[in-house]
Amino acid sequence: MDKLFGWLFGSQPKTTEKAMDIANTAPLTEEQLKTIVSNQNPHFDLQQLVSAAGQSVGKQRELNEDSLLAITSTMAGNSGNLPFGLYVVADGMGGHQFGEVASNAAIRTVAGYIMKKFHPYLFQVKSEPMDESFQELMSAAVNEAQRIIQREAPGSGTTLTAALVIGQQITIAHVGDSRAYFVYPDGRLETITRDHSLVQRLQELGHITPEEAENYPHRNVLYKALGQGDILDPEIFTLAFPQPGTLMICSDGMWGVVAEQDIIRAINEAPNLQRACQNLVTAANTAGGPDNISVVLAQLIG
Repeated sequence: MDKLFGWLFGSQPKTTEKAMDIANTAPLTEEQLKTIVSNQNPHFDLQQLVSAAGQSVGKQRELNEDSLLAITSTMAGNSGNLPFGLYVVADGMGGHQFGEVASNAAIRTVAGYIMKKFHPYLFQVKSEPMDESFQELMSAAVNEAQRIIQREAPGSGTTLTAALVIGQQITIAHVGDSRAYFVYPDGRLETITRDHSLVQRLQELGHITPEEAENYPHRNVLYKALGQGDILDPEIFTLAFPQPGTLMICSDGMWGVVAEQDIIRAINEAPNLQRACQNLVTAANTAGGPDNISVVLAQLIG
């Protein structure tokens, strides 16, 4: 938090004259061009977020009840830079009226609430510190989404997995069984959220094994969802952005049908995040596409 405000509002020396640097241009030599093109581990002076998103209705659904949002920005200057990102995936609950309304209301409400809070710090000269932590901010945003969904689409529900990235810090808000992962270049895949599903709870209690869970008849039943119940208790936590590594947020239409090794391969072998997202969506549809598919990928480079 201190870094955020120090970066945004750090004092700078006043000058009355601006020095002009005179540079002569010249074409790069063949050797210089080869060095640039062949550099497999480039150095980035400017640390920044990059992101991409992919979505499909799938092969067996007529209606898309998934919604996603990806906002990425970098503002840099003499006092440094601080990457900012907000990534959200919401999966409207099948079998409930207006599932697509619930998921869309969830991402818009959460994003609107957070961006309204950050707007003065990102785009105005404002020095007063924020009066709430990032976790408190995410909690308030999710609870506002709960209120809006219950008003606009009563009886509906949605999952919600959101990541707020400030510099090298990620704050996660999570309800339901969409998921957030870290995918590492060495082939590791780490699930950083916990499904709020009946089958996950049965596994935790030792009543069924992970192998049994894969074919459990009620594996899509949730015990916690946005828009459902009077009291919402989202999981909210903060952790460091993996460097190197990729943050992935997706709905169960992707993680539920694509094997972990295929997820890792689709991301690590793709030339860029846009291609990785398309590879993941294609893999889910190739596996039958039984549900809507949504995925957001983000990396912190530099």
